[in-house]
Amino acid sequence: MSLAFHWFLPTYGDSRNLVAGGHGTAMHGDRPATLRYLHQICAAAEDNGFEAVLTPTGLWCEDAWLTTAALIERTETLKFLVAFRPGLLSPTLAAQMAGTFQLHSEGRLLLNVVTGGEPHEQRAYGDFLDKDARYARTGEFLHVVRELWTAKQPVTFTGEHIQIEGAQLNNQPDPIPPVFFGGSSGSAGPVAAKYSDVYLTWGEPLTAVAQKLDWVRGLAVDAGRVLQYGLRIHVISRPTAEEAWAEADRLLAGVDPADVQRVQASLARSESEGQRRMLSLHGGKSGELLVGPNLWAGVGLVRGGAGTALVGSHAEVAERLAEYAQLGIRHFILSGYPHLEEAYWFGEGVLPLLERMRLWKHPHRRAQPRAATPFAVASAQ
Repeated sequence: MSLAFHWFLPTYGDSRNLVAGGHGTAMHGDRPATLRYLHQICAAAEDNGFEAVLTPTGLWCEDAWLTTAALIERTETLKFLVAFRPGLLSPTLAAQMAGTFQLHSEGRLLLNVVTGGEPHEQRAYGDFLDKDARYARTGEFLHVVRELWTAKQPVTFTGEHIQIEGAQLNNQPDPIPPVFFGGSSGSAGPVAAKYSDVYLTWGEPLTAVAQKLDWVRGLAVDAGRVLQYGLRIHVISRPTAEEAWAEADRLLAGVDPADVQRVQASLARSESEGQRRMLSLHGGKSGELLVGPNLWAGVGLVRGGAGTALVGSHAEVAERLAEYAQLGIRHFILSGYPHLEEAYWFGEGVLPLLERMRLWKHPHRRAQPRAATPFAVASAQ
């Protein structure tokens, strides 16, 4: 089975430097995320063979549903991995929106369910449930949504958090969009195992990722299901390792210590177990950022959520991705600063190597030998 690579849409803005904030913290790039610019990123992703782009959700970015809907018409094959929070809209409306999106995009919707780990941000949206209750509500929500996507009769459901009566879609989504789901806490695992199609984890060292996947696999077996698995991580890939680390050093040198203090203070309030695991990798210290082979935690100093990057030559990054694939990871959701240029660095430098390793093939053309590029030649030396 070929690996699937996805890119990221920075709907808060982009930059040649690390953009500080996210996941409950204000976030703005100095390269505005206009539709014109987002179209450029989508075109780069499509041309380089990325299957989809993840669009985030939260007060720190623009709305994912509206943004991706505006991008459909000027893309052809690219899918949209739309992140949304199940507690902020009814399951009937979400199921209907998915059907509408599939209709107009001709089946190019994927869904990323984000339960929400920042209580202050959830309360800003009017959600005052505690963490365990949020995950319980997410389970009810996904149960109802999946029923609506497949039921031949009206759906009625009464749960602790959700109640609907006589709901039926006029247009069920075709195909049914895969559900991507992340969560590292004890209350997240059973919901992921029962209702998700792809379980996501952030980029941690191989041993930690393997342990997490084993945990979710066991829960999935108990639920009578088999899941796919995905990794969300940044990349800094160059023809040589020296060039890649020079770029990482440049990004770190541009970080304002005040931004580190601001973001770390905000993230310290997080209830997210995944965020706690990210913070534990670097402890807020800029001198202790290499946490595994080619695994750099510098992004997490100023960015919430995914805080690690694979840094190295194209060949090294390809090798590290292959190691994660050996653990069972099939989907890789990647990003880099700036997102437009980094899509080409990775797409032209790493993907051809993975293709030669028979781990990936372009989703929209037959796999074929490529002429040597300056990236591939340099990375092989």
